[in-house]
Amino acid sequence: MTPPLSRAGRARRRCLGAALLGPATAGLPHVAHAGRQAEEPLADSVRSVLSAAIANHAPPKPTFLTIEERLVYLRWLGEMSDRLKRYIGDHVTRVEFLQTLWYEARRAGLDPSLMLGLVQVESAFRKYAISIVGARGYTQVMPFWTRVIGDGDPGRLFHMQTNLRFGCVIMRHYLDRERGDLYLALGRYNGSRGRPEYPNAVFRAQRNWEAGGA
Repeated sequence: MTPPLSRAGRARRRCLGAALLGPATAGLPHVAHAGRQAEEPLADSVRSVLSAAIANHAPPKPTFLTIEERLVYLRWLGEMSDRLKRYIGDHVTRVEFLQTLWYEARRAGLDPSLMLGLVQVESAFRKYAISIVGARGYTQVMPFWTRVIGDGDPGRLFHMQTNLRFGCVIMRHYLDRERGDLYLALGRYNGSRGRPEYPNAVFRAQRNWEAGGA
């Protein structure tokens, strides 16, 4: 009988396994560690509102009433693009992502810095991230949402605007359910309502994306 491995031996085996699996899984979607959003019954009126918010296919082109507003946005875009280089190297992809996130966050009445912090924690800005519970994309949306308020195709969660729109609409829904309590709303988003780890992680990450900050 083979003697049981020591703790050090088990650790070495895990490291060896990771090294062997790394090349074999290099082409697969990145695994993320998001929590499980709970599938809850929705009133017909709520489902209709959420479905309408998802189905509006307006392009993410910001419009501004004044030149000053446009200049503020352009300064934000340049500042955030510089910070995002470490995660998204391609300039065109980076600008498209930020433009879309800004549009979808503002459309949902959310602070773009909050959603940037959420994306950092959920997927580290990986478009094709998949968690161990099946959440997908930048904002780690559970596939059941596409059946509840979308067209039923979970593959669309790997489309950038679709994923960001779902994430922002769901976050807005949870924030409304929690009567504006962002701490509890973030807990719902992660499936860990009432626990501090996830909200605190998002709040810390959010500080990285506040205009004029680090």
